[in-house]
Amino acid sequence: MTSYQAGIADDADHNWLQRYSYVRAGFSFLWVVATLTLARENQAVSAALLIGYPAWDAGANLVDALRNGGLTANKSQAFNVTASTVMTIAVAVALTISMNWVLAAFGLWAVLSGLLQLSTAVRRWKTSGGQSALAGVLFLFQARMPEAPSIANVAGYAAFGAIYFLVTAVWLTVGRMRSRMS
Repeated sequence: MTSYQAGIADDADHNWLQRYSYVRAGFSFLWVVATLTLARENQAVSAALLIGYPAWDAGANLVDALRNGGLTANKSQAFNVTASTVMTIAVAVALTISMNWVLAAFGLWAVLSGLLQLSTAVRRWKTSGGQSALAGVLFLFQARMPEAPSIANVAGYAAFGAIYFLVTAVWLTVGRMRSRMS
């Protein structure tokens, strides 16, 4: 591969990560808005959103892994796809028990997926995922409280994720603009 071809490949990877980050941020922001508006009084919408969030994460991790060498080359993401898929089912089951169980399921998932994101980030020489793991520990603590949690407990986690992905996307956009100007 020539240096020109390598530059094009690097630019394509940069474009991919930039678009991916904007899409992840946009989805998370829309999810938070839906939880704080549509889901407040509608249990069916709330349930769909709670089930849909880990399902979305599974799909996003799958697409990212496939875009970056496949599941075999990205074992932490492959495991994250599996964990998020299993958690989608676990959240559906937990919804039949109580919101405390749902929050506990989200807590376990946030810890696990956060550590897997951190593993992926370290492999890619970036930082990410630690905040998800910490949020998961907080969810596990909150799930043990006698007061029943709501979807709003998860909304803060999703909002933080949205901000993280938006900052990543803007950072990549600004970096790209600066490199073009020099």
